[in-house]
Amino acid sequence: MKQRSSLAILFVYVIVELLGYSLILPLLPYYATAFGAQPALVGLLGTANALAQIIGAPLIGRFSDRYGRRPLLILGTAASLAAFVMLGLARSLPLLFLSRIFDGFLGGNISLAQAYITDITDEKSRAKGLGIIGAAFGIGFIIGPAMGGLLSRWGYDVPAFAAAGLSAINLLWILLSLPESLTAERRAILAMHPRPPITARALLEALRRPRVGPLLHTRLFYSLAFGIFQANFALFALYRLGLESQSTGYILAYVGLLAVLVQGVAIGRLTARFAERQLIFMGVILMTLALFAWGFVPNVPLLLLVLAPLALAGGTLNTVLNSLLTKAVAADEVGGTLGLSAALQSLAGVIAPALGGLLLQRLGAWALGVSSSLIMASLIAFTWWHLLVEKPTQAGPLPQAQG
Repeated sequence: MKQRSSLAILFVYVIVELLGYSLILPLLPYYATAFGAQPALVGLLGTANALAQIIGAPLIGRFSDRYGRRPLLILGTAASLAAFVMLGLARSLPLLFLSRIFDGFLGGNISLAQAYITDITDEKSRAKGLGIIGAAFGIGFIIGPAMGGLLSRWGYDVPAFAAAGLSAINLLWILLSLPESLTAERRAILAMHPRPPITARALLEALRRPRVGPLLHTRLFYSLAFGIFQANFALFALYRLGLESQSTGYILAYVGLLAVLVQGVAIGRLTARFAERQLIFMGVILMTLALFAWGFVPNVPLLLLVLAPLALAGGTLNTVLNSLLTKAVAADEVGGTLGLSAALQSLAGVIAPALGGLLLQRLGAWALGVSSSLIMASLIAFTWWHLLVEKPTQAGPLPQAQG
């Protein structure tokens, strides 16, 4: 019952967190343009946030391994609150950039929530527990952009202050309702083992581990391929299908709904039937085919059809990769490793928009699907060998919580 209660608390927390984030995300280009920013500078606004996450997420995660999830969740939520207030008060581009950098560096709240779930679930229920994060993501992104667009009618600062209000609610929610996941028993177990140092070198060494490295490699290339789709979908819809922003918004809401169904419902059933390594391999193949088909869809009905397997593959890979990562490392490295996974995702987020925009401009909309599917295709043999054939020998993780 205690586990279910904590999962419910985190589910609400992530929905509110994503609501705040998705409120302001679609409006940032308009906000920056209002201060005279040129398109290239607007692009750097998102890049600055992602670069800050690359540095901050692994460190925040590693600190949570040492000092507990709850204190770092409180810190990250307070930082998001401050960043949104700063955004609402910004009257110049430097302050706009500062708010996004500050939020990126200290706001690693999603990977902290994933680490918390790892603490309170056993290996059998891990993927199902982590699936609630993806479901909450979908709900947040269905509602948030529409709310942000509505509130922006009264000024671009209004959604920022609304996001700050949501962060304040979340901060109070965590303070009053969420207990620390690292119990006294877990702390005693962790105290018997040397604590890994909080250094960039220690974090990057994870890439060379036989059990962790292939998963992080897959995370990076999958994030790059999916990032090309995600960051350039609106442009694809405009240039390939001639859709207006309102129609594109409806389609993105449909994708959010698919994400809720996949990660909130299907993941538990899939992991009960298939091994997680098999699911990653199958997800890579399905994503390769779906992205290739996406590049050549001629109309909206076929687009909606292609988006279903794409969402299934994406939701499966997102959840199962993190689940396997938590099982491949010691308990006192879970937060740092999930933070490193989030950092690689952010790195892909820096590269994908520029790469996709260049491909669209030079070759056409079809190149987005072909290039992203080729990136995924490069993972087929890699995941088959490293996840299904090769049996790495490495000491197992420290004991995890048992539900």
